[in-house]
Amino acid sequence: MDRDELIFKEYESYCKQKENFINRNFVTNRFYMAAIVILIFAMIYTSNIIFLDKITATLVFALLGVSISALWWMNVDSYNTLIKIKYSDVIEKIEEKFPVKPFTDEYAGIAESRKNKIFMFSDIQKLIAAGSALFFFAVCISEITPLVIAAFNKAVDLLVKVKGGI
Repeated sequence: MDRDELIFKEYESYCKQKENFINRNFVTNRFYMAAIVILIFAMIYTSNIIFLDKITATLVFALLGVSISALWWMNVDSYNTLIKIKYSDVIEKIEEKFPVKPFTDEYAGIAESRKNKIFMFSDIQKLIAAGSALFFFAVCISEITPLVIAAFNKAVDLLVKVKGGI
């Protein structure tokens, strides 16, 4: 096997690895989407369950939803970073040895699209993650507000009793 053929085999192997990595990214995104949908249904069907006298199942699932949404956002970011590294730092450097550079050209096209503010798939993923985080956060606030008000009222009542009915 000559040097050019060896370089091409390495290039081919790395390109397959990159595609497998991107496929794992899609599987991971499907997991996060499914988890969010399941949490929404769990909040709907367990809304009347109360733990520890005040904490609702809805609050627990909403907190879990905020956490999962944040993890999804971070996951999208890390996958994007790693995919960019695979493109620019590895595949493009190997392509320098070839007369045709498809991934280099593709990455240049993507970079040009980003300058024109075109939404990329990762932007949509982040938008969904942020939207779900806001939804779950709003549910948390709506569930926590009565608890905070009740605690405040108890504190005021206790203060009134301690101060002698001021």
